[in-house]
Amino acid sequence: MLTNPLDSNPSFQLTASYGQFSKVETVGLAGIGVGFLALAVALFGAGTIAPIPLFAIFITGVAGGSLLFFKRYSARPAGIQNDNIFFSPNLWRGAVAWILGVILTGFYVLLYWFPGTMEHAIRIFDPLSWTLRDRPADQWLMYGTFYTLAVLIMGVRAIIKYRHIPYQIVRSVSVTFFQLVLAFIIPAILIRLNEPELYFSYFWPLDFDAIWPSKVSDLSSSGSIGTFFLFWAAALSFVATPILTYFFGKRWYCSWVCGCGGLAETAGDPYRHLSDKSLKAWKIERWMIHSVLVAIVVLTGLLWTNSVTEGAILGDFSSAFARTYGFAIGAVFSGVIGVGFYPLMGARVWCRFGCPMAAVLGIIQKYFSRFRITTNGGQCISCGNCSTYCEMGIDVRWYAQRGQNIVRASCVGCGICSAVCPRGVLKLENGPTDDRYNGPILIDRDSIGVLD
Repeated sequence: MLTNPLDSNPSFQLTASYGQFSKVETVGLAGIGVGFLALAVALFGAGTIAPIPLFAIFITGVAGGSLLFFKRYSARPAGIQNDNIFFSPNLWRGAVAWILGVILTGFYVLLYWFPGTMEHAIRIFDPLSWTLRDRPADQWLMYGTFYTLAVLIMGVRAIIKYRHIPYQIVRSVSVTFFQLVLAFIIPAILIRLNEPELYFSYFWPLDFDAIWPSKVSDLSSSGSIGTFFLFWAAALSFVATPILTYFFGKRWYCSWVCGCGGLAETAGDPYRHLSDKSLKAWKIERWMIHSVLVAIVVLTGLLWTNSVTEGAILGDFSSAFARTYGFAIGAVFSGVIGVGFYPLMGARVWCRFGCPMAAVLGIIQKYFSRFRITTNGGQCISCGNCSTYCEMGIDVRWYAQRGQNIVRASCVGCGICSAVCPRGVLKLENGPTDDRYNGPILIDRDSIGVLD
Protein backbone atom coordinates (compact mmCIF):
# COMPACT_ATOMS: atom_id res chain seq x y z
CA MET A 1 0.00 0.00 0.00
CA LEU A 2 1.33 3.42 -0.94
CA THR A 3 1.77 5.93 1.87
CA ASN A 4 2.09 9.65 1.84
CA PRO A 5 5.72 10.59 2.58
CA LEU A 6 4.47 13.67 4.40
CA ASP A 7 2.81 11.44 7.01
CA SER A 8 6.04 9.65 7.87
CA ASN A 9 8.32 12.65 7.74
CA PRO A 10 6.71 15.76 9.19
CA SER A 11 9.77 17.82 8.30
CA PHE A 12 8.41 17.98 4.75
CA GLN A 13 5.17 19.55 5.89
CA LEU A 14 4.69 23.26 5.40
CA THR A 15 2.44 23.45 8.46
CA ALA A 16 2.50 20.67 11.01
CA SER A 17 -0.73 19.59 12.65
CA TYR A 18 -0.97 20.20 16.35
CA GLY A 19 -4.59 19.21 16.73
CA GLN A 20 -3.64 16.04 18.60
CA PHE A 21 -2.51 16.37 22.19
CA SER A 22 0.14 14.45 24.05
CA LYS A 23 -0.70 12.71 27.30
CA VAL A 24 0.77 15.54 29.34
CA GLU A 25 -1.20 18.13 27.38
CA THR A 26 -4.38 16.09 27.79
CA VAL A 27 -3.85 15.95 31.55
CA GLY A 28 -3.32 19.71 31.51
CA LEU A 29 -6.58 20.32 29.66
CA ALA A 30 -8.37 18.05 32.09
CA GLY A 31 -6.90 20.03 34.99
CA ILE A 32 -8.13 23.30 33.50
CA GLY A 33 -11.57 21.76 33.09
CA VAL A 34 -11.64 20.58 36.72
CA GLY A 35 -10.61 24.06 37.87
CA PHE A 36 -13.45 25.77 36.04
CA LEU A 37 -15.82 23.02 37.16
CA ALA A 38 -14.98 23.92 40.76
CA LEU A 39 -15.83 27.55 39.97
CA ALA A 40 -19.14 26.49 38.40
CA VAL A 41 -19.97 24.35 41.44
CA ALA A 42 -19.22 27.34 43.68
CA LEU A 43 -21.46 29.56 41.54
CA PHE A 44 -24.42 27.27 42.17
CA GLY A 45 -24.15 27.51 45.94
CA ALA A 46 -21.25 25.41 47.17
CA GLY A 47 -18.98 28.44 47.46
CA THR A 48 -20.47 29.37 50.81
CA ILE A 49 -20.16 25.79 52.11
CA ALA A 50 -16.61 24.80 51.13
CA PRO A 51 -14.74 27.92 49.99
CA ILE A 52 -11.21 26.75 50.77
CA PRO A 53 -11.32 23.37 48.93
CA LEU A 54 -13.06 24.89 45.92
CA PHE A 55 -10.60 27.80 45.78
CA ALA A 56 -7.66 25.37 45.99
CA ILE A 57 -9.11 23.17 43.24
CA PHE A 58 -9.78 26.20 41.04
CA ILE A 59 -6.29 27.69 41.38
CA THR A 60 -4.47 24.36 41.17
CA GLY A 61 -6.54 23.12 38.24
CA VAL A 62 -6.33 26.25 36.11
CA ALA A 63 -2.72 27.20 36.88
CA GLY A 64 -1.29 23.68 37.05
CA GLY A 65 -3.26 22.45 34.06
CA SER A 66 -2.15 25.44 31.98
CA LEU A 67 1.51 24.85 32.79
CA LEU A 68 1.19 21.22 31.74
CA PHE A 69 -0.56 22.23 28.53
CA PHE A 70 2.21 24.71 27.73
CA LYS A 71 4.52 21.74 27.27
CA ARG A 72 3.46 21.86 23.63
CA TYR A 73 5.45 25.08 23.26
CA SER A 74 8.55 23.94 25.13
CA ALA A 75 8.57 20.64 23.25
CA ARG A 76 8.98 22.41 19.92
CA PRO A 77 12.20 23.99 18.69
CA ALA A 78 12.60 27.62 19.68
CA GLY A 79 10.86 29.89 17.20
CA ILE A 80 7.42 31.34 16.61
CA GLN A 81 5.01 28.78 15.16
CA ASN A 82 1.54 30.10 14.43
CA ASP A 83 0.21 26.98 12.73
CA ASN A 84 -3.42 26.58 11.72
CA ILE A 85 -4.51 29.87 13.26
CA PHE A 86 -6.75 30.74 10.34
CA PHE A 87 -8.46 27.35 10.56
CA SER A 88 -9.11 27.44 14.29
CA PRO A 89 -12.72 27.99 15.43
CA ASN A 90 -11.29 29.75 18.49
CA LEU A 91 -8.68 31.96 16.85
CA TRP A 92 -10.44 32.95 13.63
CA ARG A 93 -13.95 34.09 14.63
CA GLY A 94 -15.39 30.58 14.53
CA ALA A 95 -18.10 29.12 16.74
CA VAL A 96 -15.80 28.77 19.75
CA ALA A 97 -14.67 32.40 19.43
CA TRP A 98 -18.24 33.68 19.35
CA ILE A 99 -19.21 31.58 22.37
CA LEU A 100 -16.15 32.77 24.27
CA GLY A 101 -16.87 36.37 23.30
CA VAL A 102 -20.43 36.10 24.60
CA ILE A 103 -19.19 34.54 27.86
CA LEU A 104 -16.57 37.23 28.43
CA THR A 105 -18.97 40.05 27.58
CA GLY A 106 -21.67 38.55 29.79
CA PHE A 107 -19.21 38.20 32.66
CA TYR A 108 -18.36 41.90 32.49
CA VAL A 109 -22.03 42.88 32.39
CA LEU A 110 -22.70 40.80 35.51
CA LEU A 111 -19.55 42.09 37.21
CA TYR A 112 -20.39 45.76 36.76
CA TRP A 113 -24.15 45.79 37.10
CA PHE A 114 -25.36 42.50 38.59
CA PRO A 115 -22.63 41.34 41.01
CA GLY A 116 -25.21 39.70 43.26
CA THR A 117 -25.64 36.92 40.71
CA MET A 118 -22.05 35.84 41.40
CA GLU A 119 -22.25 36.00 45.20
CA HIS A 120 -21.67 32.28 45.77
CA ALA A 121 -18.65 32.23 43.46
CA ILE A 122 -17.22 35.32 45.17
CA ARG A 123 -17.22 33.46 48.48
CA ILE A 124 -14.48 31.03 47.43
CA PHE A 125 -12.14 34.01 47.29
CA ASP A 126 -12.72 34.82 50.97
CA PRO A 127 -9.59 32.92 52.14
CA LEU A 128 -7.41 34.96 49.78
CA SER A 129 -9.17 38.20 50.67
CA TRP A 130 -8.84 37.64 54.43
CA THR A 131 -5.15 36.88 53.97
CA LEU A 132 -4.41 39.96 51.87
CA ARG A 133 -7.04 42.50 52.91
CA ASP A 134 -8.35 41.24 56.27
CA ARG A 135 -11.95 41.41 55.05
CA PRO A 136 -14.39 39.31 52.99
CA ALA A 137 -14.05 39.21 49.23
CA ASP A 138 -16.14 41.32 46.88
CA GLN A 139 -16.57 41.17 43.13
CA TRP A 140 -13.51 43.35 42.56
CA LEU A 141 -11.21 41.06 44.52
CA MET A 142 -12.58 38.14 42.50
CA TYR A 143 -12.07 40.06 39.26
CA GLY A 144 -8.58 41.16 40.26
CA THR A 145 -7.67 37.55 40.98
CA PHE A 146 -9.01 36.40 37.61
CA TYR A 147 -7.18 39.22 35.85
CA THR A 148 -3.87 38.67 37.59
CA LEU A 149 -4.07 34.92 37.18
CA ALA A 150 -4.66 35.34 33.44
CA VAL A 151 -1.66 37.66 33.10
CA LEU A 152 0.60 35.35 35.13
CA ILE A 153 -0.41 32.12 33.39
CA MET A 154 -0.37 33.53 29.89
CA GLY A 155 2.79 35.44 30.73
CA VAL A 156 4.49 32.08 31.30
CA ARG A 157 3.13 30.98 27.92
CA ALA A 158 4.59 34.12 26.29
CA ILE A 159 7.99 33.51 27.89
CA ILE A 160 8.04 29.92 26.63
CA LYS A 161 6.74 30.80 23.17
CA TYR A 162 9.18 33.69 22.67
CA ARG A 163 12.06 32.19 24.66
CA HIS A 164 14.50 32.80 21.81
CA ILE A 165 13.94 36.58 21.95
CA PRO A 166 15.40 38.34 25.03
CA TYR A 167 13.28 41.46 24.46
CA GLN A 168 10.05 39.45 24.61
CA ILE A 169 11.15 37.60 27.74
CA VAL A 170 11.98 40.81 29.62
CA ARG A 171 8.77 42.46 28.41
CA SER A 172 6.63 39.53 29.57
CA VAL A 173 8.34 39.44 32.97
CA SER A 174 7.79 43.19 33.30
CA VAL A 175 4.04 43.21 32.67
CA THR A 176 3.46 40.22 34.95
CA PHE A 177 5.47 41.86 37.74
CA PHE A 178 3.66 45.18 37.55
CA GLN A 179 0.26 43.51 37.44
CA LEU A 180 0.99 41.21 40.37
CA VAL A 181 2.74 43.72 42.62
CA LEU A 182 1.51 47.23 41.77
CA ALA A 183 -2.03 46.38 40.65
CA PHE A 184 -2.91 43.45 42.94
CA ILE A 185 -0.78 42.89 46.04
CA ILE A 186 -0.02 46.50 47.06
CA PRO A 187 -3.63 47.75 46.68
CA ALA A 188 -4.82 44.79 48.77
CA ILE A 189 -2.25 45.45 51.49
CA LEU A 190 -3.24 49.13 51.58
CA ILE A 191 -6.82 48.09 52.30
CA ARG A 192 -5.57 45.85 55.11
CA LEU A 193 -3.79 48.89 56.59
CA ASN A 194 -7.03 50.91 56.34
CA GLU A 195 -5.53 53.09 53.64
CA PRO A 196 -7.09 54.07 50.27
CA GLU A 197 -7.00 51.35 47.62
CA LEU A 198 -4.45 52.75 45.18
CA TYR A 199 -3.18 51.29 41.91
CA PHE A 200 0.32 52.59 41.28
CA SER A 201 0.53 51.34 37.70
CA TYR A 202 -2.44 53.50 36.62
CA PHE A 203 -2.58 57.29 36.53
CA TRP A 204 -4.37 60.12 34.73
CA PRO A 205 -5.77 60.13 32.08
CA LEU A 206 -6.16 56.32 32.04
CA ASP A 207 -7.10 56.38 35.73
CA PHE A 208 -9.49 59.14 34.80
CA ASP A 209 -10.41 60.32 38.31
CA ALA A 210 -6.83 60.28 39.67
CA ILE A 211 -6.61 64.09 39.80
CA TRP A 212 -10.29 64.98 40.08
CA PRO A 213 -11.06 67.44 42.93
CA SER A 214 -12.98 64.86 44.95
CA LYS A 215 -10.13 62.32 44.71
CA VAL A 216 -7.50 64.91 45.52
CA SER A 217 -9.49 66.06 48.54
CA ASP A 218 -9.96 62.53 49.85
CA LEU A 219 -6.32 61.55 49.39
CA SER A 220 -5.01 64.80 50.85
CA SER A 221 -6.88 64.09 54.07
CA SER A 222 -5.94 60.41 54.23
CA GLY A 223 -2.37 60.83 55.43
CA SER A 224 1.08 60.33 54.01
CA ILE A 225 0.19 57.49 51.65
CA GLY A 226 -2.56 59.52 50.02
CA THR A 227 -0.24 62.49 49.65
CA PHE A 228 2.45 60.25 48.18
CA PHE A 229 -0.01 58.82 45.65
CA LEU A 230 -1.03 62.31 44.54
CA PHE A 231 2.62 63.19 44.05
CA TRP A 232 3.19 59.86 42.25
CA ALA A 233 0.21 60.34 39.92
CA ALA A 234 1.13 63.94 39.11
CA ALA A 235 4.81 63.12 38.55
CA LEU A 236 4.03 60.19 36.26
CA SER A 237 1.28 62.03 34.37
CA PHE A 238 3.08 65.30 33.69
CA VAL A 239 6.82 64.65 34.14
CA ALA A 240 7.74 60.99 33.63
CA THR A 241 5.33 60.43 30.72
CA PRO A 242 6.87 62.96 28.30
CA ILE A 243 10.45 62.15 29.34
CA LEU A 244 10.16 58.36 29.10
CA THR A 245 8.13 58.54 25.91
CA TYR A 246 10.74 60.81 24.34
CA PHE A 247 13.45 58.23 24.94
CA PHE A 248 11.57 54.94 24.52
CA GLY A 249 8.26 55.66 22.79
CA LYS A 250 4.96 54.59 24.27
CA ARG A 251 6.20 51.01 24.72
CA TRP A 252 7.65 51.86 28.16
CA TYR A 253 4.08 52.02 29.42
CA CYS A 254 1.74 50.28 26.97
CA SER A 255 3.86 47.15 26.60
CA TRP A 256 5.86 47.10 29.85
CA VAL A 257 3.75 48.51 32.71
CA CYS A 258 0.04 49.01 31.93
CA GLY A 259 -2.34 46.34 33.20
CA CYS A 260 -4.58 46.70 30.14
CA GLY A 261 -1.59 46.22 27.89
CA GLY A 262 -0.33 43.41 30.11
CA LEU A 263 -3.53 41.44 29.63
CA ALA A 264 -3.46 42.14 25.89
CA GLU A 265 0.15 40.99 25.55
CA THR A 266 -0.38 37.78 27.50
CA ALA A 267 -3.97 36.52 27.49
CA GLY A 268 -4.67 38.41 24.26
CA ASP A 269 -1.58 37.24 22.38
CA PRO A 270 -3.40 34.38 20.55
CA TYR A 271 -5.84 36.93 19.09
CA ARG A 272 -3.42 39.63 17.89
CA HIS A 273 -3.97 38.77 14.21
CA LEU A 274 -7.67 39.72 14.43
CA SER A 275 -7.01 43.47 14.44
CA ASP A 276 -8.51 45.34 11.48
CA LYS A 277 -5.75 46.65 9.20
CA SER A 278 -8.00 48.60 6.83
CA LEU A 279 -7.62 52.31 6.13
CA LYS A 280 -11.20 52.82 7.30
CA ALA A 281 -10.39 51.30 10.69
CA TRP A 282 -7.36 53.59 10.99
CA LYS A 283 -9.51 56.65 10.33
CA ILE A 284 -12.08 55.55 12.90
CA GLU A 285 -9.29 54.84 15.39
CA ARG A 286 -7.86 58.35 15.15
CA TRP A 287 -11.22 60.04 15.58
CA MET A 288 -12.33 57.87 18.48
CA ILE A 289 -9.19 57.79 20.60
CA HIS A 290 -8.59 61.52 20.33
CA SER A 291 -12.25 62.25 21.05
CA VAL A 292 -11.96 60.30 24.30
CA LEU A 293 -8.79 62.22 25.17
CA VAL A 294 -10.51 65.55 24.55
CA ALA A 295 -13.49 64.40 26.63
CA ILE A 296 -11.41 63.51 29.70
CA VAL A 297 -9.33 66.70 29.47
CA VAL A 298 -12.47 68.84 29.20
CA LEU A 299 -14.19 66.88 31.96
CA THR A 300 -11.24 67.27 34.35
CA GLY A 301 -11.16 71.00 33.61
CA LEU A 302 -14.90 71.33 34.19
CA LEU A 303 -14.70 69.52 37.52
CA TRP A 304 -11.90 71.77 38.75
CA THR A 305 -13.79 74.86 37.55
CA ASN A 306 -16.87 73.66 39.39
CA SER A 307 -14.81 72.98 42.50
CA VAL A 308 -13.14 76.39 42.52
CA THR A 309 -16.42 78.22 41.95
CA GLU A 310 -18.29 75.90 44.35
CA GLY A 311 -20.75 74.99 41.62
CA ALA A 312 -21.71 78.56 40.80
CA ILE A 313 -21.01 78.23 37.07
CA LEU A 314 -21.78 74.65 36.04
CA GLY A 315 -24.03 73.36 38.77
CA ASP A 316 -24.65 69.62 38.43
CA PHE A 317 -23.54 69.47 34.80
CA SER A 318 -19.94 68.47 35.51
CA SER A 319 -20.91 65.67 37.90
CA ALA A 320 -23.45 64.34 35.38
CA PHE A 321 -20.75 64.45 32.69
CA ALA A 322 -18.41 62.56 35.03
CA ARG A 323 -20.98 59.81 35.64
CA THR A 324 -21.60 59.49 31.90
CA TYR A 325 -17.88 59.21 31.17
CA GLY A 326 -17.38 56.66 33.93
CA PHE A 327 -20.21 54.51 32.58
CA ALA A 328 -19.55 54.79 28.84
CA ILE A 329 -15.75 54.82 28.82
CA GLY A 330 -14.65 53.47 32.19
CA ALA A 331 -17.03 50.51 32.22
CA VAL A 332 -18.58 49.75 28.83
CA PHE A 333 -15.65 50.58 26.54
CA SER A 334 -12.61 49.59 28.59
CA GLY A 335 -14.25 46.58 30.24
CA VAL A 336 -17.20 45.06 28.40
CA ILE A 337 -15.96 45.81 24.88
CA GLY A 338 -12.24 46.12 25.56
CA VAL A 339 -11.86 42.59 26.93
CA GLY A 340 -15.10 40.90 25.96
CA PHE A 341 -14.34 41.33 22.26
CA TYR A 342 -10.84 39.77 22.39
CA PRO A 343 -11.88 36.65 20.40
CA LEU A 344 -13.61 38.73 17.72
CA MET A 345 -11.67 41.97 17.23
CA GLY A 346 -8.28 41.30 18.78
CA ALA A 347 -6.77 42.19 22.14
CA ARG A 348 -6.11 45.90 21.67
CA VAL A 349 -9.57 47.26 20.91
CA TRP A 350 -9.55 49.51 23.99
CA CYS A 351 -5.90 50.50 23.60
CA ARG A 352 -6.36 51.30 19.94
CA PHE A 353 -9.73 53.05 19.87
CA GLY A 354 -10.44 54.36 23.37
CA CYS A 355 -7.54 54.68 25.82
CA PRO A 356 -6.76 58.37 26.50
CA MET A 357 -3.37 57.43 27.94
CA ALA A 358 -2.46 55.73 24.67
CA ALA A 359 -3.58 58.87 22.84
CA VAL A 360 -1.28 61.11 24.91
CA LEU A 361 1.66 58.75 24.54
CA GLY A 362 0.95 58.37 20.82
CA ILE A 363 1.06 62.11 20.16
CA ILE A 364 4.39 62.40 21.97
CA GLN A 365 5.75 59.32 20.21
CA LYS A 366 4.76 60.45 16.74
CA TYR A 367 6.12 63.99 16.92
CA PHE A 368 8.79 64.12 19.63
CA SER A 369 10.13 60.64 20.42
CA ARG A 370 13.43 58.98 19.50
CA PHE A 371 11.65 55.66 18.96
CA ARG A 372 11.01 54.22 15.52
CA ILE A 373 10.94 50.84 13.75
CA THR A 374 13.51 50.87 10.97
CA THR A 375 13.06 48.78 7.85
CA ASN A 376 15.39 47.22 5.32
CA GLY A 377 13.24 47.23 2.21
CA GLY A 378 15.80 45.41 0.11
CA GLN A 379 15.36 42.28 2.23
CA CYS A 380 11.53 42.33 2.36
CA ILE A 381 9.86 39.41 0.56
CA SER A 382 6.32 40.73 1.17
CA CYS A 383 5.25 37.66 3.15
CA GLY A 384 2.91 39.82 5.25
CA ASN A 385 3.69 38.23 8.62
CA CYS A 386 4.45 41.62 10.14
CA SER A 387 1.10 43.11 9.17
CA THR A 388 -0.82 39.97 10.06
CA TYR A 389 0.43 39.84 13.64
CA CYS A 390 0.38 43.57 14.37
CA GLU A 391 -2.16 43.88 17.17
CA MET A 392 -2.55 47.62 16.54
CA GLY A 393 -3.77 47.19 12.98
CA ILE A 394 -0.72 48.76 11.31
CA ASP A 395 0.03 47.60 7.79
CA VAL A 396 3.72 47.11 8.58
CA ARG A 397 4.44 45.52 5.22
CA TRP A 398 3.45 48.73 3.42
CA TYR A 399 6.31 50.54 5.17
CA ALA A 400 8.76 47.64 4.87
CA GLN A 401 8.30 47.37 1.10
CA ARG A 402 9.32 51.02 0.78
CA GLY A 403 12.19 50.89 3.26
CA GLN A 404 10.38 53.54 5.26
CA ASN A 405 10.65 53.94 9.04
CA ILE A 406 7.49 53.13 10.96
CA VAL A 407 6.59 56.17 13.03
CA ARG A 408 2.98 55.69 14.05
CA ALA A 409 1.16 57.04 17.08
CA SER A 410 -0.62 53.74 17.63
CA CYS A 411 2.49 51.51 17.71
CA VAL A 412 3.04 50.09 21.20
CA GLY A 413 6.50 48.72 20.45
CA CYS A 414 5.60 45.13 21.26
CA GLY A 415 8.21 43.95 18.75
CA ILE A 416 6.20 41.03 17.40
CA CYS A 417 6.40 42.35 13.83
CA SER A 418 10.19 42.11 14.08
CA ALA A 419 9.97 38.69 15.76
CA VAL A 420 7.82 37.08 13.03
CA CYS A 421 9.80 38.55 10.12
CA PRO A 422 11.77 35.72 8.46
CA ARG A 423 14.30 38.10 6.92
CA GLY A 424 15.23 40.46 9.76
CA VAL A 425 13.75 43.44 7.94
CA LEU A 426 12.40 45.24 11.01
CA LYS A 427 14.28 46.61 14.00
CA LEU A 428 13.09 48.58 17.04
CA GLU A 429 15.45 51.50 17.56
CA ASN A 430 15.95 54.70 19.51
CA GLY A 431 17.97 57.30 17.67
CA PRO A 432 18.22 60.97 16.72
CA THR A 433 14.90 62.60 15.93
CA ASP A 434 16.25 64.27 12.79
CA ASP A 435 15.94 61.34 10.41
CA ARG A 436 12.91 59.52 11.82
CA TYR A 437 10.72 60.42 8.85
CA ASN A 438 12.58 59.00 5.88
CA GLY A 439 10.29 58.79 2.87
CA PRO A 440 10.21 55.78 0.55
CA ILE A 441 13.56 54.65 -0.86
CA LEU A 442 13.59 55.41 -4.57
CA ILE A 443 15.59 53.16 -6.90
CA ASP A 444 17.48 54.65 -9.82
CA ARG A 445 16.42 52.44 -12.75
CA ASP A 446 19.52 53.34 -14.77
CA SER A 447 21.89 52.36 -11.99
CA ILE A 448 20.55 48.80 -11.89
CA GLY A 449 20.34 48.35 -15.64
CA VAL A 450 16.56 48.15 -15.97
CA LEU A 451 15.47 48.20 -19.62
CA ASP A 452 12.23 49.95 -20.61
